[in-house]
Amino acid sequence: MSRDSADGRPPHGAHGRPPTRREKWETLKKSPYVPAVVLLFILAAAAGLFAGSYTYAMANPTPHRIPAAVVEGGRTPHTAQFVDGMQKALDASLELHRYPDRKQARAALEEQKVFVILRSDGDAVVMELAAASGATVAELLGDTGVKVAHRIDVPLTVTDVKPLPKGDPRGLALFYISLAAVIIGFVGAIQLSVQASALLPLERILFTAGYALLGGFTIAAVVDWVLGAVHLPFVESWLILALTMFTSGMVFTMFNTLIGRWAMIPTWGVMVLLGNPSSGGAVSWPLLPSLLGHIGRWLPPGASVNAQHTAVYYQGHQYVFPYLVLGAWSLVSCTVFWVWRHRHPGGRDHMPEHAATAS
Repeated sequence: MSRDSADGRPPHGAHGRPPTRREKWETLKKSPYVPAVVLLFILAAAAGLFAGSYTYAMANPTPHRIPAAVVEGGRTPHTAQFVDGMQKALDASLELHRYPDRKQARAALEEQKVFVILRSDGDAVVMELAAASGATVAELLGDTGVKVAHRIDVPLTVTDVKPLPKGDPRGLALFYISLAAVIIGFVGAIQLSVQASALLPLERILFTAGYALLGGFTIAAVVDWVLGAVHLPFVESWLILALTMFTSGMVFTMFNTLIGRWAMIPTWGVMVLLGNPSSGGAVSWPLLPSLLGHIGRWLPPGASVNAQHTAVYYQGHQYVFPYLVLGAWSLVSCTVFWVWRHRHPGGRDHMPEHAATAS
């Protein structure tokens, strides 16, 4: 039996009438069910996008633009015929650069301006490959060259002037160590947000740098000293991995500052769905879809692979661009986090939500 108010009218407070649709929706939004349902769809979409992005980039590598050096000095008609045959077999994807002698062509290969050198040797043709520039590209060029030489009846000598180590015959070790640095980088930042949420902004940056330095050292030590898969220029490779891990961690921290609990979505999109398939680590950039081949170098995973690749196989020919890319992402991420640090869910200057509610 309901009680009437003193003036005889029924009670009209929030507990005395059925909640409106708006009130129901507000209550539902504060429950754990809405984010849980949203996560169901996000995770399902992420699974499909993850599989799709890697399949699109790596399942069927197709040549788009392969820089090749042609030595003009001493060139015979056989070489010209062979080059024409290669162009037809590869759908005109060879981008020819002509050099007067082998010395200049080899310098271009060391600077990673070309992937292969084509030159004459008497009546034969010599193809000098660099598997270290990309095992998939070298394999494609070698197989195609043998078929073309057989078809036009020209003797061919194939030489790998930059072979991969026995412990890494497919050249994937550098991709894997960069992938480890990227993933552990933002997973570490996630764990700092969960397990050490009270860290102040500067402390958060310093601890991110700390686990990046230790993690980079561990990755390099395991791959080189323990497994012996590839011989690394240890200090340089270690610092590249540390910078990669720090960048990845700060990218998540930046997004966590801007959009809160949904920060994993853009982080995963930039670093994993887009960054890793386009990095050129598993499939060399000449065989990637054109768009991925261009944008991959501007993302942290691609910059990390490029810096690591040159440090290991092309010592003395390092470019500053990969370091600038990693440095720029780190600087922007740290700056955004610092400027809007009051929006970050962590820190000791915030009162926890449950405490505020209780009071």
